Amino acid sequence: MEKYARPTKPARILEQMDQVIPWTSLGEVIEPHYFKRIGNGGRPPIPLERMLRIDFLQRWFNLSDPTAEASLYDLASIRRFASIDLGAELAPDETTICKFRHLLVRNALGKPPFKHVQRYLHAQGFKVSTSTIVDATIINAPSSTKNQHQQRDPDMRQTRKGKQWYFGMKAHIGVDSRTRLIHSVEVTAANVADCRVLPELLHGNETRVCGDQAYRGQGDAVRQKAPQALDFTNQRYSFRGVVDDTERATNRTMSKVRSKVEHVFAAIKLRFGFTKVRYRGLAKNLHRL
Repeated sequence: MEKYARPTKPARILEQMDQVIPWTSLGEVIEPHYFKRIGNGGRPPIPLERMLRIDFLQRWFNLSDPTAEASLYDLASIRRFASIDLGAELAPDETTICKFRHLLVRNALGKPPFKHVQRYLHAQGFKVSTSTIVDATIINAPSSTKNQHQQRDPDMRQTRKGKQWYFGMKAHIGVDSRTRLIHSVEVTAANVADCRVLPELLHGNETRVCGDQAYRGQGDAVRQKAPQALDFTNQRYSFRGVVDDTERATNRTMSKVRSKVEHVFAAIKLRFGFTKVRYRGLAKNLHRL
């Protein structure tokens, strides 16, 4: 027993997550696709909940597969969260961690737990309101061709924002304007217009939809998915040098609500480190998102 040990902030976060996340019911979503031991041959599979916890650790602390393996040996708080006793067993190696992630991606097992957690939060009183904010952000990808395949990621594209060119993908999200909970996520190549993904970001019960000028003129698409929704996206206020001060004031008022989505992107990029893609292809990065 270490006399002067004290819990760190990551350790306190892991203690909270251990208590609030419904691990058993999340495991039931993935269990039909998980590897099973056949007969009496071979090593028994690593418990599903342990691999799921390690996968969550990678998202929360932005860990690569080798770094995740090293952390399981280096940090007692992470071992305790994953229920690993080094006195009796080895920690999963980076290959095992990688194969588990590929299993989840191959069977599209990112969104089912995402929706399951939404239902769990709803049961705990975190209810999604009838107002949704939609937005997208660019996630950079390596543009170099100095790699094994001598080419850039074929799923990624380049786009221009202002006077700057970017290469990568776009993360699209739909956020509840009251609780700032993300209820919808999609990814596309960076050159796909934000407005094309708008219907997939709505849950259908909205009475208002907020967004920046990239979503203007999409009233019909909004009503097809959410018949009761009113279009509160920002509109063009300047045309051929003529500025509509009334429209600009209206945009400024609506932006006070719309800006909440930027807080969510700040958490995704700064807290969880999703400033650049870690994997090749949109499917793997959609799973991470």
